[in-house]
Amino acid sequence: MWSGRTGCLGRDAELAALAEKLPRTADAGLHVVAVLGQPGMGKTTLTQRLVATAEEVVSTVMSAKAAPWETDLDGGVLAQLLDAESPADPVAAAAALADRVREAGSALIVIDDAEHADPISAQALSTLRRHYGELPVLVVLAATHVSGTLSDVTDHAITLAGLSEPAVAELAVSRGRTLHPAMTAELVRHTGGNPRDVLALLDEVPDSVWAQPDAVLPTPSATRARTSAHLDQCTPQAVRLVEALAILGGDETLSTASALADIDDPLPALDSAVAAGLLVTIAPFTPRVSGSGTAGAVVELMGVARAAAAHRRAADLVDDPVRRLVHLVAATPLLDSALADEVAALAHDRGADGAWSQAAALFADSARLSANGPIRDDRVTRAVDALIAAGDCIAAAAKVSAVENLRETPLRNAVLAYLAILRGRTAEAEVRLDRAWGIVNVEREPDTAALIAQRRVLHALIKGRGEELVSWADRALELADPDSSAAIESAAIRGLGLLAAGHPRQAMAAYTTLGARIRHGAQAQRVTMGRGWVRFVGDDVEGARADLESAVAAAELGGSRRITMWALGWLARLQFAVGEWDRAMDSVEHGRRLASVSGIVVVTPLLEWTAAQISALRGDWAGAESSALAASAVSSDYAMMAIPALLARAQIAEAEADYPKARRIAEPLIGMAPGTSLQEPGYWPWPDLLANAMVLAGQLDEADAFLQPHELRAAARRHRSAQARLGYARGRWHGARGDIHAARRSFETSLDLLSGLPLRYDTARVNFAFGQTLRRAGKRRQADAAISTARELYLALGATTYVARCDRELKAGGLHQNRSERADVVLTPQEEAVSALVAQGLSNREVAAELFVSAKTVQYHLTRIYAKLGVRSRTELAAVRR
Repeated sequence: MWSGRTGCLGRDAELAALAEKLPRTADAGLHVVAVLGQPGMGKTTLTQRLVATAEEVVSTVMSAKAAPWETDLDGGVLAQLLDAESPADPVAAAAALADRVREAGSALIVIDDAEHADPISAQALSTLRRHYGELPVLVVLAATHVSGTLSDVTDHAITLAGLSEPAVAELAVSRGRTLHPAMTAELVRHTGGNPRDVLALLDEVPDSVWAQPDAVLPTPSATRARTSAHLDQCTPQAVRLVEALAILGGDETLSTASALADIDDPLPALDSAVAAGLLVTIAPFTPRVSGSGTAGAVVELMGVARAAAAHRRAADLVDDPVRRLVHLVAATPLLDSALADEVAALAHDRGADGAWSQAAALFADSARLSANGPIRDDRVTRAVDALIAAGDCIAAAAKVSAVENLRETPLRNAVLAYLAILRGRTAEAEVRLDRAWGIVNVEREPDTAALIAQRRVLHALIKGRGEELVSWADRALELADPDSSAAIESAAIRGLGLLAAGHPRQAMAAYTTLGARIRHGAQAQRVTMGRGWVRFVGDDVEGARADLESAVAAAELGGSRRITMWALGWLARLQFAVGEWDRAMDSVEHGRRLASVSGIVVVTPLLEWTAAQISALRGDWAGAESSALAASAVSSDYAMMAIPALLARAQIAEAEADYPKARRIAEPLIGMAPGTSLQEPGYWPWPDLLANAMVLAGQLDEADAFLQPHELRAAARRHRSAQARLGYARGRWHGARGDIHAARRSFETSLDLLSGLPLRYDTARVNFAFGQTLRRAGKRRQADAAISTARELYLALGATTYVARCDRELKAGGLHQNRSERADVVLTPQEEAVSALVAQGLSNREVAAELFVSAKTVQYHLTRIYAKLGVRSRTELAAVRR
């Protein structure tokens, strides 16, 4: 049993999904759920936890466990469920089950290892499903797979994947083990997250191994014993075929495996191995070793000498150059400088192609084989650099001490700076980059100098410094080979520098040129992501969506985790803007998972900003606060981290109608803006937020002075959404000065600018402010129309916070109340709105901001309310309203 504080470690979502179905059967009737997973994946533990939960919800629980040797035992499963001999006829057996449920009132039926259920029992369940569907019963089938009759009756399937790294880490703590984060990741990779195998290794492997960040894990002893027993069931040719497939790994063909096994006709061997459970066929004549630990167990059982000999033969058979060298490395226990050089050369090539995970493994292999000390140190350093580039900062951080103990070189400093950048450590990155550039000999080491310049490019991007970014990118491009990773990655980011520096058209042109040159492979992901980023900031929403979704999908083809996270961060912003809030939260969750497994923190504030804003607009204040805390959890001077963290807080305050707080939070952005992407229209939606808060606080002169330069830049760029957002703030400003005609022009211009753009949130926001301004000017009927439009948009978005505010506005306006209601109420609509907010605990200033009136007006209404209701304090008013 591997239980945690809330149930099953790593299975809380699945347990909750099953538990919530229990009470629903009272209305919906009988429901069948299949819980699917490979052996050891935790199906039994999950169903046991469900049974413990169900005892408080259903009247009775009936359980059974099928077995492969009882498949021919007619009614065997039914007999366990009924705790009595089962009728031989499946129809009668179903009736007996139905009678048992009726007697109890409701039931949970759990069948473990259901794939082995006997046909009579399966047929009885089918009859129960078809003829007694009104009964309040949840049937849970735990199985590796369901087929035939059971598949036909299954309404829903839950597939158990491997445990996540956080769940495995917690499982280790429950076993009294403290794992290095890199070893947690390795344990998940090695076992596929299979809980049975994880627990076995936690119990079998000593503490000294878990403390090493790069230790090699064995297969669990039970897996080796089980595999050995299965091999004993195979023919000699089948054993050789299984061994060949275990050595080859990956996607090698049956032809290659047969050649390695020295088998002319592999089909009889294949039948034997499949029957023994060692191989599965995923397609015709495409066998794979079954189970996450079986291949490793097979290789261990072969012994070191036989496995090495097999790897040497495999190297002559495979076509892929990476796999060829991997086999040669696996067959070479001693130092081999020639092989080390060959492996390092291929590592450089794979890095240039953006395949950094492969490059990291190859550099590490070449370092192990290298006899020359300085060369070995260089390759160790490059292996860590490649891990960072691949987005595996946890594994890279585990090797930092080894790199720090090497002699100081420009490359060493650049690599350590790279890791500091992705961990949000601005000052450390700056110091290390300065040192790297200070000691590099540009003429003798142009490649290393180019790499340092490329790291400067990334550093400038996250600082939001466009001009600095472009300058370093140009320097890197001058120094590097055009096809090198430093050149390609600098070019891929250069467009973002042009955007932040105020040259969006040049940025788009740069990506068009680069995209024509780099169309495929992992490096294309960087270009696609950057282009999508530029397009989104420039209001090309659909073009941005296509690019960002493509960049996310490229992760499955060997793309970078870091690039995928940036793509998810901006895709979530796009989905928020167009009103696809559920999808935006899915993108955020995807990004969170990548952040957890990679150790990359620089994108977290961007992701959490979207989650915080959506949660606040939905009225989920706890969720909003949690996301805001996550956004600011990593203290950093990087603008790309600080800006979204501040915006998350400011937009929560705005949703709360606490405009003084929103202003206080957003004001630091003014000091951060010069020379950064904060100046670029459409990049960060902050000027309208701050100007709006200034206006509602009565700071009209300050708001005017603040708005003017932003308005000029947005007009010069012809940036539609930025002009629209600024226009709504300007409309507020005109309204506060009493110029309703100018205010109307500003709001109507904003709506015209948004027309044709799929920016539903901005459109709702402009209409809401327009309506409030009209109502303050006494234009109640026109205000009613604008606020009603805003309400419809907010309702469609799920922005319940603003739907409620629209309802208060409409009620305060009075036009939505019929005459009979109005004649019966004691308070006027305006007084009703004021009293409701005061009763909630809002101050006069907060009520004024919410209703867009002055604090004096609130006090005037409050005095009249007290007199009408016969109360003398805010406390008494709140009590009366209860």
